[in-house]
Amino acid sequence: MNVLKIAAFSDGETGGNPAGVVIADALPPAAQMQHIAAEVGFSETAFAAPADGGGWRVRYFAPQSEVPFCGHATIALGATLAMRQGDGVFPLVLNQARITVEGRRNGSVVEAALQSPPTRSAAASPGLLSEALALFGYSPQDLDPRIPPAVAHAGADHLVLALASRAALSAMHYELEAGRALMARAGLTTIVLVFAETAQRLHTRNPFASGGVYEDPATGAATAALAGYLRDIGWPHGGAIDVVQGEDMGMLSRLHANISPAPGSSIRVSGTARVMRD
Repeated sequence: MNVLKIAAFSDGETGGNPAGVVIADALPPAAQMQHIAAEVGFSETAFAAPADGGGWRVRYFAPQSEVPFCGHATIALGATLAMRQGDGVFPLVLNQARITVEGRRNGSVVEAALQSPPTRSAAASPGLLSEALALFGYSPQDLDPRIPPAVAHAGADHLVLALASRAALSAMHYELEAGRALMARAGLTTIVLVFAETAQRLHTRNPFASGGVYEDPATGAATAALAGYLRDIGWPHGGAIDVVQGEDMGMLSRLHANISPAPGSSIRVSGTARVMRD
């Protein structure tokens, strides 16, 4: 089965987060998709097939588990569909939501944007916060009180921990198996560690132990969840944020999120994507 490899949310023709994309006449059995995703080895692979009634039925698999929604793999899928079918907006049917992705060719890269599932957020419980701080070796003094710890959702649940300094973000480290256990207990897909350089420019790191991946260099689903949470707390985002991710991994990635004023509404997350050459 042909797997296209696309780096989503790239910094032009470099950086970005690699994703696998498989487009088939019908989705393979789940066990086969899981096996392919493990062989590909990227944090996620998107599998798409024509959906009844139009659009595309999509499922996402990490090397060790299926996830309900993956932003960077959706961007990679949008880029692939634009290259195959021409520029356009493509309806997607996920396991638990219906969204769209847009792809438009621009030279050697493709500009792509997704509309996330609806967003929601809730304060992190004291127990979850205590476990997360212990996992990373942070103390409460390392946190930015302007963005309280929360569980944010935009198709999947993410724990948001805002740090008071860029140095604390750079120093992120944890044990993969301990992170996997915490995320499994709490039902988290990832943890979003964020430093707000300004109200509209944020730096993030994204441990993805639940999928067997230490860290993602670009995470569209988590960016959508973060943007929705910032809207919920009245953060002065001015209608959009720019997220810089992957720089501590040497895989600089850039994500842009447009934030509409309607509570709980979809977040538009956009960036560029490039085909990876073997």
